[in-house]
Amino acid sequence: MAEITYLEAIREALDEEMARDHNVFLLGEDIGAFGGAFKVTEGLMKKYGEQRVIDSPISEIGIVGAAAGAAHMGMRPVVEMQFIDFIANAYDMLTNYVATARYRAFLPTPMVVRGPSGGYVRGGPFHSQNPEAGFIHTPGLKVVYPATAEDAKGLMKAAIRDDDCVLFFEHKYLYRRIKGVMPAGDHVVPIGKARTAREGRDVSIITYAATVHKSLEAAEKLAAEGIDVEVIDLRSLAPLDDEAIFNTVRKTNRVLIVHEDTRTGGIAGEITARINESCFAYLDAPVLRVTAHDIPLPYAPQLEDFVLPQVDDIVTAVRRLVGW
Repeated sequence: MAEITYLEAIREALDEEMARDHNVFLLGEDIGAFGGAFKVTEGLMKKYGEQRVIDSPISEIGIVGAAAGAAHMGMRPVVEMQFIDFIANAYDMLTNYVATARYRAFLPTPMVVRGPSGGYVRGGPFHSQNPEAGFIHTPGLKVVYPATAEDAKGLMKAAIRDDDCVLFFEHKYLYRRIKGVMPAGDHVVPIGKARTAREGRDVSIITYAATVHKSLEAAEKLAAEGIDVEVIDLRSLAPLDDEAIFNTVRKTNRVLIVHEDTRTGGIAGEITARINESCFAYLDAPVLRVTAHDIPLPYAPQLEDFVLPQVDDIVTAVRRLVGW
């Protein structure tokens, strides 16, 4: 089978799920005739019509609210945030209403809120954020962030079929850079299960999204020095795969957590706490973090490179762990 890009994998998942289930429909700004800001939904309005691929007004809170109502009535909406940064406009609707509806009133809310995330593209502070940490502590929401084309498709299909609201983060840097060959048949990746992106014995890197690829590149550099690095791709941030995290800690005894989100309040802190609570006796060194700095992301290329985690930052941190 031919390779397809990360972006095409998401489109393929949307297409297959819309064909499989007539209750699936798409809602968002410029997703129809224009095909979305990054062309993820290109061609789907022509194939499925304006009743199932709906161009919405510019109101994120309105889009999410409309989707929630449709989900209560048995539909399975997939909402696009043109840039995930603007999900902040729907924060109240997502955290106070959507996340609690099933618990409060037995109202299922099977909906997906998806959108392009992340930096490394010189997008500046309004178009480069990773706001996942603002949602992972909200019961009732699931959060996924794939790093590969295969997982982008498989997790999207799982998200659409889930009976809870799933926030689906898509790293825009990966859209056309990462390719994969889709498995035959109905390819679904279960939410809540991490994967081992690289086997290793000396140090574990726990990461997700674009920094999976930074970590793999760092691991190759370190291999030339005789340091064997294991890379765990979380894939799902809520729920976390504790079993996969604890297994890699017990295996290598040294852990580095890498993510593109800012340091303070990022998910690295939660993972570190869980490791300390459940696997402290297995650690031969403190758990370290490589993250973005706690500032809005600059436009200037050299400043963005400084703020975001780079391969050399990861290599330096691993060397420190090995020498502890």
